[in-house]
Amino acid sequence: MLARIVLKRGAKSEGESPFWISFSDLMSALMTLFLVVMAVTLVTITQSISAEDAAKIQREKDIKSVMAQIRKASEGKPVEVNESTYKIDLGELVRFDSGDFSLKPEAASFLRSYVPILLRAQASPEGQRWMRRVVVEGFTDQTGTYLYNLDLSLRRSQSVVCAFFASPGTGEAPLSVQQLADIQNLFLVGGYSFNSVKADKAASRRVELKIEFWAVGEQSKAAAPALAVKMNGFGKC
Repeated sequence: MLARIVLKRGAKSEGESPFWISFSDLMSALMTLFLVVMAVTLVTITQSISAEDAAKIQREKDIKSVMAQIRKASEGKPVEVNESTYKIDLGELVRFDSGDFSLKPEAASFLRSYVPILLRAQASPEGQRWMRRVVVEGFTDQTGTYLYNLDLSLRRSQSVVCAFFASPGTGEAPLSVQQLADIQNLFLVGGYSFNSVKADKAASRRVELKIEFWAVGEQSKAAAPALAVKMNGFGKC
């Protein structure tokens, strides 16, 4: 009788196991996917930071352009434009007597002739993007109490805005209805009492204009709805 011959295969080594091959491939794929995700994330973050930095740089450039326009247009005028603080000192002409908030006629006439410079700056492409408002800031000397001077400084600021809407003097070109509407939308008043006095009391009784600009990402003035002019006009002070 013939003997039965049985051939026995040797067991596969672990390195040849289909299970371990599949698991190794899976880990490699996961690692590749992780690296791709990290690379995309880093690129996205880098681009986002670069875009934000670019927007800030462009904002500073545009603001400098607006302030340079105002400074150039103000040459020969009795005002002092500070391009770094965005402030305009209206000078000795727009000064007040002690305890008084009334503007002299020549001061009021000058203000009406000067405000179109600011309106043109706001109407420029850079101004429309970034120029938020103009705050009229009143100041006093240290004579009297804080609250008395706070009220007085506010009244001085209000007098400046009221001068814009007052009837023009003889031979003076009147502001248009559109210009008055722009002033209504753009200008605000504020008072500092004697919190920012100068060495000279007369110089302390002054008014300054502070230009404020939108920050990156804020809603622009151009996109905000303009305040409508009422049918009965702007009123009187």
